[in-house]
Amino acid sequence: MEYFQEVCRTGSFTRAAANLYVAQPSVTNAIRKLEAELGVQLLNRTNKNVTITPEGQIFFDRVNTLLGFVDEITQEMHDLNNLSRGSLKLGVPPQIGANLFPDLFMEFGTLYPNFNLSVFEEGSVATLDLLEKGELDVGIIVLPELTPNLNTCHLRREPILLCLSPQHPLSGQAVVNFTELRDEKFILRKTDSFHRDIVIDQCRRHGFAPNIVFSSNQIQTIKSLVAKNVGIAFFMEMVVKDDPTIVALPLSYPLFVTIGLAWKKGRYTSKAAQAFIDFAAAKASGSA
Repeated sequence: MEYFQEVCRTGSFTRAAANLYVAQPSVTNAIRKLEAELGVQLLNRTNKNVTITPEGQIFFDRVNTLLGFVDEITQEMHDLNNLSRGSLKLGVPPQIGANLFPDLFMEFGTLYPNFNLSVFEEGSVATLDLLEKGELDVGIIVLPELTPNLNTCHLRREPILLCLSPQHPLSGQAVVNFTELRDEKFILRKTDSFHRDIVIDQCRRHGFAPNIVFSSNQIQTIKSLVAKNVGIAFFMEMVVKDDPTIVALPLSYPLFVTIGLAWKKGRYTSKAAQAFIDFAAAKASGSA
């Protein structure tokens, strides 16, 4: 089942075998035996790629659930046996990861030196999806308004600022109204970002669709393009407050996002995950 799951995730027997540290024939033979045992074809095989059949999709969904339970049981037993060690899979979007996470990581690592922390850099939307699937333990994300399947903990409220080149005509203003941005070229995050959704929603509320000339999750790339007056962008204040290459201005109708922790409801929360949640919450409240 683990071999099958990895082939579905990667779309390749070769990549699946490499990720699982086994020889490719072992993966191929195991899945052939699985198909023979079940009496259905799970995968379509071509020279270029592997795709999942309708029957395979049903099996894949069940496999994800079963292996998720196995991971939870294993982690729970490990926690009962050894409270000083553990592992944690954490999702962090690039903008938050570069500015908020390093200090948390360093201090948490000092307190819990034997915990193995694996960080996955994904946008908030992608991180939420991975949390829902049980592939991450905790995410530090821009929290959406509704999270029915997740537990959340607020860490901080952060203003979103308009970022311009010093040569931009609007750079000398104290504040900017969103309607003044109708004809601007927008540089936004990719589609796995709530931050992007917030900006596009504001454009719609002010009666226009943004002219998006570039999309990237690379913060420094966006900053460089803004500094060269290729377009305008939007960043949380903590990202741009000390950057001399761009001008960051508040909007006349201020925009804010809430950064917080999220983890799946009903899923076993490991000791390592709970320790990180408690630590980050204490830091946010000023008690750590």
